[in-house]
Amino acid sequence: MGNLKSQQLLLPLLPILLTIATLPTKTKASTNTNGVYLPCSDTKVQTSDGFTFGLAFSSRESFLFNLSQQLSPCDTHLALSSINSQLAVFRPKVDEISLLTINTSPFFPDSYGGSMVAFAGRRYAGRSIPAFVANSTFTVTSFTLVLEFKKGRLQNLYWKRDGCASYAGQSNFVCLNKQDCAIRTSDCKNRGGSVDCSLGIQLAFSGTDKHLAVLNSWYEVKNLRQYSLYGLYSNLRDSLTSQYNKFF
Repeated sequence: MGNLKSQQLLLPLLPILLTIATLPTKTKASTNTNGVYLPCSDTKVQTSDGFTFGLAFSSRESFLFNLSQQLSPCDTHLALSSINSQLAVFRPKVDEISLLTINTSPFFPDSYGGSMVAFAGRRYAGRSIPAFVANSTFTVTSFTLVLEFKKGRLQNLYWKRDGCASYAGQSNFVCLNKQDCAIRTSDCKNRGGSVDCSLGIQLAFSGTDKHLAVLNSWYEVKNLRQYSLYGLYSNLRDSLTSQYNKFF
């Protein structure tokens, strides 16, 4: 375990179901060499290692220090543990396309500020910009996240949008800010509706691992329709996209 000192993970763990389903890419190493399991610790990875990162849920403003500088959720200057914040932790395999899911039956993001930030690392801290998830009116359930590495060290985390192209022409969805496809929150389970609004995050990797091998999974994702992976995982069909077809 890493020495956290001035930076430590202070958010309570979410009492929710976390699922990872993976789609192996063409060439994989067989040995996991990464023994770091805390999202606020530093590490270098190779292809097929496990890599731990976190998703922090809170208000957009809570990720800003002095309302101006965005810091990693690992930084104690944010004091996220003292406000309405929650945490989910995942450990996907490096350079495998993964579908991460969060069951919103016991947890709904609008109750915790409605935004999320992906993060990992301590001295080499990486964090995404805050992504809107939900408020009392709209809920975004599908995301694509890319983890960028250089020589095996995490450099950044990016939310990739398709400008609502995947749901073009479907009047039951609303395109927010011309980038995120949302469903009305009132249509979600536990909000008066019948649609399972569990979050689905399609995860991919770019850059190079610690042996300078190129991480290719993001290039493969670009050739896929953003939500096409859901149909590949039979254990998730009933709780994710197929719910939309039953409802509409």
